[in-house]
Amino acid sequence: MDVDIACFGLDANAQLSDDRYMVFFNQKSSPGGGVVLAIGDGQSTFTIDVSRLPDSIHKLVFAASIGGEGTMCKLGTSSMRLGSTTFSFSGADFQDEKAVIVGEVYKRDGQWRFGAVGQGFSGGLSALLRHFGGTEVEGTPAPPVVPEPKKVSLSKITLEKRGDRVSLAKASGQGFGRIRVNLNWNQASLPVAESKGFFNKLLGKEQPPRGIDLDLGCFFELSNGSPGGVQALGNSWGSFDRPPFIHLEGDDRSGASGDGENLFINGDRFDQIKRILIFTFIYDGAPNWAVTNGVVTIEVPGRAPVEVRLDNGTDASMCAIAMIENSGGNLQVTKLVEYFSQAGSVSTHKLVNDRFGFGLRFAAGSKD
Repeated sequence: MDVDIACFGLDANAQLSDDRYMVFFNQKSSPGGGVVLAIGDGQSTFTIDVSRLPDSIHKLVFAASIGGEGTMCKLGTSSMRLGSTTFSFSGADFQDEKAVIVGEVYKRDGQWRFGAVGQGFSGGLSALLRHFGGTEVEGTPAPPVVPEPKKVSLSKITLEKRGDRVSLAKASGQGFGRIRVNLNWNQASLPVAESKGFFNKLLGKEQPPRGIDLDLGCFFELSNGSPGGVQALGNSWGSFDRPPFIHLEGDDRSGASGDGENLFINGDRFDQIKRILIFTFIYDGAPNWAVTNGVVTIEVPGRAPVEVRLDNGTDASMCAIAMIENSGGNLQVTKLVEYFSQAGSVSTHKLVNDRFGFGLRFAAGSKD
């Protein structure tokens, strides 16, 4: 199959208001060289210099389309790579779509960010062009002559939707180093009526006003199949230099620490780890997750940080945030953001454990 790759430079209304910012096989450069396309050896490479894009361009959308009788369900193993970060996809992810928006680089709060999309369209390249408000013309426009642009450097990678994932490849002969998983949230105190502890909620005892207390933790499965957990509840702090090669730094009871809570993973021993489920639960305060403004940032040395926001207003007490997996030696991060509420005598920890199949057993615990 012939797969055409294109980049659409969109305005603030997500429209292709200037057709010159559609970069594809017939127009391999945008004005000024902000986006330049090279095609060869089974791949298309876009070199981006955001400093050469006009202020009217707010988003760059990257799409793949198939002409003729083919559909996306017949697509082989494919990927979009941004530096060392890879978003993989294949025909198994689609049905009869003829085009797919793979990912986008967009401007928010003065910063350029990346988001994986994976949205399919029944039409091909022409349908995508119409979707973004462009017009189809005859002929082949000649690309302008431009100087060699600089490569773009993104400050962070934001996983926007549940199921979005990125894959970080390690350098040859090296590990991932000291990986930091940081949880930060709103520091505001709550009214007395809303300041009930995780266990005091069960007893109906009121507590004095205090800050929101979120606890960061994880369930893990090592490469030998051994499961376990790391969290402040029960004083299960883990270890960085010996199994499970995961260590929780401390417990911030109110969010008052500007650094939040940190979980460290020994990336040089990542071959000993199969998967890590990052979670947090409300130990004290917070009527819903919208109040917390919670965000988890996964920082791997030498890579753009991966950001996952807890973007839901539910009043459930626990959130499975992200899954970190060893995928053929690569470090793969998938956004989960699934919320859990206690079901009778079944704790939220057990519900998360059962949902993701870690096979752990639980007993009541305390941080005090």
